[in-house]
Order: sequence, then C-alpha cells, then structure tokens
Amino acid sequence: MTGSTPLLSARNIHKAFTIRQSALGRAREVVHAVNDVSLDIAPGSTLGIVGESGSGKSTLGRVCLRMVEADRGQIRFGDADLRAMPAGQLRRTRSHMTTIFQDPYSALDPQWTVGRIIEEPLRINGSGGRAERHQMIADILPLVGLSADAIHRVPRSFSGGQRQRIVIARALVTRPKLVFCDEPVSALDVSTRAQVLGLLRELQREFDLAYLFVSHDLGVVERMSDRIAVMYLGSIVEIGAADRVAQGYRHPYTAALVSASPAPDPLAQRARNRVVLNGDPPSPVDIPAGCPFHPRCALAIARCATDKPELVMGADGHGVACHVTNADLALTGDGLLDSVLAGRKPAVERTIS
Repeated sequence: MTGSTPLLSARNIHKAFTIRQSALGRAREVVHAVNDVSLDIAPGSTLGIVGESGSGKSTLGRVCLRMVEADRGQIRFGDADLRAMPAGQLRRTRSHMTTIFQDPYSALDPQWTVGRIIEEPLRINGSGGRAERHQMIADILPLVGLSADAIHRVPRSFSGGQRQRIVIARALVTRPKLVFCDEPVSALDVSTRAQVLGLLRELQREFDLAYLFVSHDLGVVERMSDRIAVMYLGSIVEIGAADRVAQGYRHPYTAALVSASPAPDPLAQRARNRVVLNGDPPSPVDIPAGCPFHPRCALAIARCATDKPELVMGADGHGVACHVTNADLALTGDGLLDSVLAGRKPAVERTIS
C-alpha cells in the first residue's frame, strides 16, 4: 500500500450465506464466506488475493464491488460510502468499477455480436449516442488486440484467448478506475495465459487501473500484484508486498501454497519438496475454533486450537495471523518451509502456549 488515498477501502467485512433453513425459516446451516476482512487498494495498483477453492476470495471481491451485499462492515470507493449509496448513485458509480470473469465462454452471449456485447455497459450507463458508442467500441478493440471486423462477428468464431479479450474490452470500454479480475486466466492454456496477463499489465499502465486480482495460483498473483493477501476459510492470514509474501512468507499456509506453485524450470519442479496438508479444508459451515488452519498445520501448538490469532501488522506493512511465527520472527521464507516440511514444533512453544 502506498501513501496515496485508497481507491477502495474495506473494513471488517463479514458475509455469510444460509444454505439450509428450518420449517420456520430459521437458519440451520450457514456458510461463513468472509470473516472480518479489511483491505485497501491504491489507485493504479494491484492487490492480489490467493487461496484454495472455497477460501472466500471471489466472494470478497463481489462484496467489495457490491455485487453481493455484505452483512457487516464498511466499504468506501474514493470518498463515498459504497454500502450507503442509493440505487441511482450506485448505478452511476458502477461505470468506474467492473469485472473480468473467469470463463470467457459463459461470460458472452452467443447470440450477440461482439459490438453489441461491448456496447452493453455503455447502454446501461447511458454513455453518449449511438455514433459515440460505436466510436468507443472501435477505439477499445485494437487496445485489446482485436481487429476492427470483430465488431460484426459472434463469440463462437473466436478462440478462448480471443473471447477473453472481448471480455476485457467490455470491462474497459467505460474507462473504469477499478477492475475485479476473478480468476481471469484459469480457463486458458499456458501460452494464452501469458499473453492475457501481459495485456492486463499494459492496459493497467495505459489507463492507470487498479486491479483486485483473484487467483488460486500464487505464481500468477505474484507476477501481477503490488500486494498480496492470502485467504483461508474466509479470513486473511497473511498480507504484504508481493515479494515479501511470495518469498519471505511467514504463515504455514502460505508456505504450502509456495511449495505447490509451479516452478519455471521442470528440473527444479521435480526436485522441489511439496507440503502435503493434513486432510481437506474444514467446512465453512463449521469453521474450527482458534486458528482455522490449525487442524492441517504441521507447526500447530495447543494455543492454536483455542485462540484465533490476530492479523499482526509489521512496520513494513507485512501482516501475519499466526501465533507461532509472530512469536518467532526467524521463521520466514525457506526456513519456515523447511520447518513445515519437517513437521518441527517451534522451540518457543512453551512460552506461547
């Protein structure tokens, strides 16, 4: 986070979904998707959010853009309270916020031409007349690497990578300030993925865009982000500058993600030891007491089962929610990974239990 005023600021966000009700309409099973999460995104910067499926990262992005209503918490977009906005003001504000979806096949109406698809947000926002909207579409197409004749074609005549470029064009045609990138390359092959990531970086520099970039791939998130937040069962367990989190990580869960991230060198990948976590992630319906990660953590101590660790922020903006590593600051990066792989209990256990 830089010293500038945040473009988006979220504080103490909670979101739960009722998945089962009693005959009287009372909630019997509730998924706790986002639990007391706070974050900031500066103008022109990228905050990456990484975690396993079901960690709550996509729900958090949708809540921050008010695509889904939060149960509690504050969300500010610039100087405005996003949660308190009436419908008319929210509709106008939405021209400054947009989303790039994961699947370019289901994100596009197969019956519409590319021109009609890209024009839709302009129509919704009441941007200009027909001729002006047509010019805006013509201007955005070359910026995303599509030819002018694409405007008259339908999605089925394009490859997956080209379809994602159409999705990006639709997202950026209103000239937004904030883009929620929800797993934008996970459905693409490796070579196409690299091209789309490069395009997103170029467009960010061109239009001074802020990205909220969600992915399960730590390598992709590190490549795209200025800051990274690691989520587990609805909570942020580590946050900080991208290089610090990806290389000087201090949470055992982040160490597991690092060990699972593909290495550029196949030989290095083959030689890399991978952290094998104990069992599957607990159900978000029944989150464990204490640290939610403790049932799968090789370094867990007695306190982890009873007390949920706070996200402790360092002077460098690197925050970690872990009883063990916050008590032993030497446990970081490769040293932490070695300890997790060996399953060694910390020497400080007696003093922090």
